Amino acid sequence: MEFQIYLMEFESVIGLEVHAELETKSKMFCSCSVVDSTIAEPNIAVCPVCTGMPGVLPVVNQRAVEYALRVALALECEIAHTSIFARKNYFYPDLPKGYQISQYEQPLARNGHLTIQTKKGERKIRIRRVHLEEDTGKLTHVHQDEESYSLVDLNRAGVPLLEIVSEPDLRSAEEVRTFANNLRSILRYLKVNSGDLEKGVMRIEPNISVRPLGSDELGTRVEVKNLNSFRALERSVAYEIKRQTREIQQGKSVIQQTVGWDENLGVTVLQRIKEEEDDYRYFPEPDLPPLVIEPEWVASIRSALPELPGAKLHRFTQEYGLSEYDAGVLVAEQAVADYYEEAVAALAEISREEVRPKTIANWIIGELFGLLNQYNVSIEQTRITPQGLASLLLLVSQGEINQNTAKAVLAEMFSTGKPADEIVAARGFTQISDSEFITELVNQVISANPDQVEEYVHGKDSIARWLFGQVMRSAKGQANPQVVQRELDRQLSALRQTDGQ
Repeated sequence: MEFQIYLMEFESVIGLEVHAELETKSKMFCSCSVVDSTIAEPNIAVCPVCTGMPGVLPVVNQRAVEYALRVALALECEIAHTSIFARKNYFYPDLPKGYQISQYEQPLARNGHLTIQTKKGERKIRIRRVHLEEDTGKLTHVHQDEESYSLVDLNRAGVPLLEIVSEPDLRSAEEVRTFANNLRSILRYLKVNSGDLEKGVMRIEPNISVRPLGSDELGTRVEVKNLNSFRALERSVAYEIKRQTREIQQGKSVIQQTVGWDENLGVTVLQRIKEEEDDYRYFPEPDLPPLVIEPEWVASIRSALPELPGAKLHRFTQEYGLSEYDAGVLVAEQAVADYYEEAVAALAEISREEVRPKTIANWIIGELFGLLNQYNVSIEQTRITPQGLASLLLLVSQGEINQNTAKAVLAEMFSTGKPADEIVAARGFTQISDSEFITELVNQVISANPDQVEEYVHGKDSIARWLFGQVMRSAKGQANPQVVQRELDRQLSALRQTDGQ
């Protein structure tokens, strides 16, 4: 029996719970300001409402509801005309009221989906529910001088929080990461969340189980918390899949539990045995009336939605002829997608030649991204404007400079903010295409390397690449490579013909 279990194939079944803080100016149920809890002084944005003082009454933040509706509509959910707030009861030091105001039986929205690209093609991941709640405070655990204690910061308590729960439709760590990335892009496009996992404003908690391949029954799930990067998300899911599969193969039972992720050790660690929904003793929040959403409001929010990443990706492949990979990289961040389209438009405006959107994409994804990553700068902060990049690429297409020189010019544009033509003129970077000069240069290189030329003449074709490099080096990289290649081919072919006679 154990041998049969060991040979059995398993599949993972994964659902996600995503908590995203909404970037409103005030908290969910009071007028306290929303502050960055990672840098603000502790407990400066608190009041009797968000600290749970007796006799206070919460009031719903309308802007938070609007932001939640944006997300729900972007995920193509069914919007509830009436939703109900509930009390979720549990006791923890960073939960000042002793309960969290959330939504349970009647959430804001249900039955949506998010489409992702996988190795097996396009997959539609179902969204079970989207609902509003309030965030908890923040605990800092201190260990010093043989003394341990915890500090409570309630700045974050009461911040509007959107919970997005997927169905268990994901099947691998790679799919989980893709889904999370796509969802983050949508939240950022909608301008409701920064997507900064390291600051905790977006928290992704996977629920993972495994089952025999082909089975319809769900296995015992384990929830992973405390994930502050997409790398940690992917690694923790992959680890749990392997761990649970190994447990079952060894004839053991998987225990339903909540675990954390130890990034240094690369393992999950037990936090607590998982609570069931009944443990929270949900009941309708007596201090808040039902939340009624008028259809006209929903329609106005829907009409104001921006073009979302999925639609933009499809348009980029159709309109600009980009691969799905290139389009996916460009549309992941709205600022990058906007930069790309502005560069395409700028090049079309200043050049009568055929515009090559693929070339612009290559330069942004390759050279510009390289500089942004090297100096840890966002595309909004770069000194190279879309129009500046277009001007640089026009110099390349007109043969004024070659590709290698253009890369050096781009780096100087990045550091100085100067336009491409000014840098080219000042540095004497103009590409040499003079046929007489290049003919003489090729002739000099051939004359200076008789042994290598002899090898080429007698059939060693790879020598031609080496000779090309010598010509370009002699020209300090400024010779037109196409003209050099044609002239080198001509002279080498003549030498072979002479030798054959």
